[in-house]
Amino acid sequence: MTFNGYGVWAIYRFEMARALRTVWQSIVTPVITTALYFVVFGSAIGSRMTEIDGVPYGAFIVPGLIMLSLFTQSIFNASFGIYFPKFTGTIYEILSAPVSSLEIVIAYVGAAATKSAVLGLIILATAALFVPLQILHPVWMLTFLILTATTFSLFGFIIGIWANGFEQLQMIPMLVVTPLTFLGGSFYSIDMLPPAWRTVTLFNPVVYLISGFRWSFYGSGDVGIVWSVLATFGFLIVCLGIVFWMFRTGYRLKS
Repeated sequence: MTFNGYGVWAIYRFEMARALRTVWQSIVTPVITTALYFVVFGSAIGSRMTEIDGVPYGAFIVPGLIMLSLFTQSIFNASFGIYFPKFTGTIYEILSAPVSSLEIVIAYVGAAATKSAVLGLIILATAALFVPLQILHPVWMLTFLILTATTFSLFGFIIGIWANGFEQLQMIPMLVVTPLTFLGGSFYSIDMLPPAWRTVTLFNPVVYLISGFRWSFYGSGDVGIVWSVLATFGFLIVCLGIVFWMFRTGYRLKS
């Protein structure tokens, strides 16, 4: 079976067009939220906490803020993208169309990851208006940005297939992902925690993603860069395995 590039492009273009129809929700709102974080954390806390690992506090929180938006937007874009066809019943048209399961995943996840990565770059540009930034490893920064956007878009795709209602779409991002992000060193270094709590925090997978992304900026992180890369790829592989199982069994897709 040949690769149906036209079918993939059609789904991808439709999902990207949906983002353009909701520019305020997709782009403007996250940027305003990020600016408020800088006002609150950068000004209020930054005036009392000048530097962390030799990096000004306002600049230190930039990678964490980008990751926070990247996680939530990747999950939202991908989960809503695949859930809405289930909700309206058009998912059966997609499943019966001459596109394979892999092509469907590439289209939906690719569109969600693209929107999230673009948003991450916009937030990065917004952050540069508030604090001086340096990116020591720009290639690694883009790699982590794209890899994280893709991984969490896959995770969101899984949530969209699993969810039976709009409430379930929001449950995992609100009750699981957001708390893990705030406890994963977004606004502080885990080295500042007591030894016992630091050990507990190391079981939080988000720590490794944020640490690796922060390393690409400043050359230092809470955990080694190798562990960050392995954790990111590990999560990606797990998500791919779950998506493969869902399509192979038809879990909540054909019933």
